[in-house]
Amino acid sequence: MTRAQDLYDANGERLQKVLAHAGVGSRRACEELITQGRVSVDGVVVCQLGIRVSPDAVIHVDGNRVQLDETKLTLVCYKERGVVSTMSDDQGRPTLADYVADRTERLYHVGRLDADTEGIILLTNDGELAHRLTHPSYEVPKTYIARVEGTVPRGLTKVLEKGITLDDGPVKVDSFVLRELGKKHSIVELTLHSGRNRIVRRIMEEVGFPVIDLVRTQFGNITIGRLKPGQVRQVAGSELGALMSMVKL
Repeated sequence: MTRAQDLYDANGERLQKVLAHAGVGSRRACEELITQGRVSVDGVVVCQLGIRVSPDAVIHVDGNRVQLDETKLTLVCYKERGVVSTMSDDQGRPTLADYVADRTERLYHVGRLDADTEGIILLTNDGELAHRLTHPSYEVPKTYIARVEGTVPRGLTKVLEKGITLDDGPVKVDSFVLRELGKKHSIVELTLHSGRNRIVRRIMEEVGFPVIDLVRTQFGNITIGRLKPGQVRQVAGSELGALMSMVKL
């Protein structure tokens, strides 16, 4: 069984300094987190000050991973309609690369949004994080708001939460909320973890309410917040830690 003292690395840095440098809080605040038993190193809760840790230690605060590798970068951008979810396009269409032209890191997009869909999409140079976020086994939820044709009946919620069958297999939503009902159009919110191609559009088409406009407002714990179309911001600190923990990092 690993004990806290077994984590000691004479050549490492003090745990509270590592946490402060990673942006968790001031040195004093990080010391309090440690003494309160809210910090773990390589799966072991550390409550004593003075522990020196290895640069490759896996550290969590309140269960959320602390990213120590300063070379890793994760961004969230608000993809506009008409932009393709690639970093280059041989047809000359606008791409995600246009949003990060000032960045020197080689970034990869996490999943895709079709050209007609707007909303948030993640870019990162952390290959393992990208892989896990898109892998079906981690079931990362995504939330969309759609304007659809027709007046959506309230009973559709139970139908979609129970599940329907598309041409590539069954699918169900985690939640379905009617936001606004009208004679010609309705606005609905769907949360689901399926990453299949154009899945929201295909679901709504199947049940008779084709999508007119579609926006992804949340990916995992990352929300659209105050982002405007075309804007980009960094995902860091506790927000990044929660995202990493969501996929067991």
